[in-house]
Amino acid sequence: MNRELLFDFLNEKAEQYEEPSFISSDPLSIPHRYQKKEDIEIAGFLSATIAWGQRITIVKNAERLMQLMDDSPYEFVTSHSEKDLLRLSRFVHRTLNGDDAMALISALGKLYKEDGGLEQVFSGEGSIFEKIALFHRVMRMHLPLERSAKHISDPVSGSAAKRINMFLRWMVRSPKKGVDFGIWKAISSAELICPLDVHTATVGRKLGLLHRTQNDWLAAEELTASLREIDGNDPVKFDFALFGLGVNREI
Repeated sequence: MNRELLFDFLNEKAEQYEEPSFISSDPLSIPHRYQKKEDIEIAGFLSATIAWGQRITIVKNAERLMQLMDDSPYEFVTSHSEKDLLRLSRFVHRTLNGDDAMALISALGKLYKEDGGLEQVFSGEGSIFEKIALFHRVMRMHLPLERSAKHISDPVSGSAAKRINMFLRWMVRSPKKGVDFGIWKAISSAELICPLDVHTATVGRKLGLLHRTQNDWLAAEELTASLREIDGNDPVKFDFALFGLGVNREI
């Protein structure tokens, strides 16, 4: 496939897969339950944080996590008592256990009270790499358990930071298709890095968009650079195309 045909193909597939029917079986369905900005971003961050494994299990456990927070994530994060927090001790998703869940909620509470909230922490100068690295440092400072820091991606360690990049896509990209939210204005869609998982990486390599063999931060940057050649203003819209092509085994 020549470059012009490839670009047309990916634009077509991005248009096909970025549509509301995509939401129901995806962790993105959890923040879509809410209207308040802070509820959306907290539900989105927590759902993205546990987004590894089977999607049906991720959605089920994200729903459970919201229930344990009285289905009011912002109010719970900022106003919970120690007794309230203990409810989360029963939560488990793969290697993220109840202690981790309590630690993350506690850290988020401090982040909103002391640092202005999730969007504010990501609003500083620098690249997305630098912003995610800063977020990791801030959360690590607030976490009562050091072991829980492993659940927050750090690109400095080489991580592709797939879950944080996915969360940023949700918060930043335009809501015009009814999928992403576009509620954060401090970051532009042009800055975003494509979430790199087994599907996007495999399809990216098959299409010649990615040559690096490791699924790390450098691979995520390389893939995104290729996608910027197609659409420099919104390269991460092709996350839908690559993921959809991979999940549906079209390539």
